[in-house]
Amino acid sequence: MKNFNDVPIVAPVDFSAESDHSVATAIELAGNAAHVTAIHVTPPILIVEPVVIYDTVSDEARRISLEAALLKRFSGPQYEEINVEVRIGDPGAEIVKVATDLKAGLIVMPSHGRTGLKHLLLGSVAERVVRTATCPVLVLRK
Repeated sequence: MKNFNDVPIVAPVDFSAESDHSVATAIELAGNAAHVTAIHVTPPILIVEPVVIYDTVSDEARRISLEAALLKRFSGPQYEEINVEVRIGDPGAEIVKVATDLKAGLIVMPSHGRTGLKHLLLGSVAERVVRTATCPVLVLRK
């Protein structure tokens, strides 16, 4: 396996246990958390998500709140110096953009394994990232 020590690695986070595992795997591959960027992407205001329509909170307020949540989630000693980033937009496109901007050597992300109608309606962020990323993508399955 390629040595990813000292190479930027992007680890998308959706606040699930699977994405926490992806971050841990990214840190292991990178050699330390300083080379890992944990990124969360949220849709812009007025995009309908299950049950919630954001119309009273600004994108910037949401971004700040989510960044604080990421910093809290990754506050243990194993996450020392981890980079966190929150973007507003399409998850697949933003993950690839961050990886490109950082000149990442790898993206490590979970696959939630949706099939059938759920996959058709929700799409697959992992699938979009694999198709459009300019660096290798490691997709972890349950």
